[in-house]
Amino acid sequence: MTNAAIAIEGLCKTYQGGKRALDGVSFEVPQGSVFGLLGPNGAGKSTLINILAGLVNKTEGRASVWGFDIDAHPRNAKASIGIVNQEILFDPFFTPRETLEIQAGLYGVRKERFDAMALLRAVHLEDKANAYSRTLSGGMKRRLMVAKAMVHSPPVLVLDEPTAGVDVELRQQLWAYVRELNQRGVTVVLTTHYLEEAEQLCDRIAIINHGRLIANEPTRALVGMAQEKVVEVTVDRDIPAAPVHDCFQKIELKGERTLVITYRKDQANAGQVLDAVQKDGYGIVDVSTREADLEDVFLNLTRAASA
Repeated sequence: MTNAAIAIEGLCKTYQGGKRALDGVSFEVPQGSVFGLLGPNGAGKSTLINILAGLVNKTEGRASVWGFDIDAHPRNAKASIGIVNQEILFDPFFTPRETLEIQAGLYGVRKERFDAMALLRAVHLEDKANAYSRTLSGGMKRRLMVAKAMVHSPPVLVLDEPTAGVDVELRQQLWAYVRELNQRGVTVVLTTHYLEEAEQLCDRIAIINHGRLIANEPTRALVGMAQEKVVEVTVDRDIPAAPVHDCFQKIELKGERTLVITYRKDQANAGQVLDAVQKDGYGIVDVSTREADLEDVFLNLTRAASA
């Protein structure tokens, strides 16, 4: 295995009954990166994370966390990773401070080396330190889960859908803290259904579909795979029927005077598209364009893999 933060090689998981959740998945998460792990529901992401956490036994393959093989050195591997699950898991009758202190005890963190208040302050929960955890809002509980995962200062933090059901302001606070952790050297692995979030935060993204790895690229390179571009053209008179040209991949009418034209960047450019509209006798009043984003790439890749 390499010195990657996480190294996975030929990982397979077949559940009782024959369901194959992971099918020969291999990739590495570079140390110090923010790494996106994306895929549709049921793709195998949670199974993979639970294998790394020691909660699910793999069927085949190898995996290591911070250089520690999960089979040969399970205690060291578990001590090197903090995981924020989709589910909110803590005793509702303990206060946030007590929750963190208990978690620290489970990991053998000495009291003199652990400051629960500093950790609560970092996730903006200092004023709730002594409140019952059951009284916290959904966003606060999510942030407490992040703090709980960081009590033993692991070099790798896995966030499994951490912003599900969290409002925009709290999401921004959470990501600000994640960026701060990453700047301190923590490697972050993120699963999310908010693809614009992954596009903004992640250095590299892997996509899993039906238990198989279908992409593993730097984020910019992945977005660059999208060849489709959309141009919206408003013209000076009503359009009786949408025109047809070789450089148009798709065209739709939006209202009486606006065309929404999709074209491939490797086959045409915006100038050719606008020329085609003008050749049909229309004067152009307004133009706006939309570049392809990670969502377009994600949908194209997962559709192709499912075909």
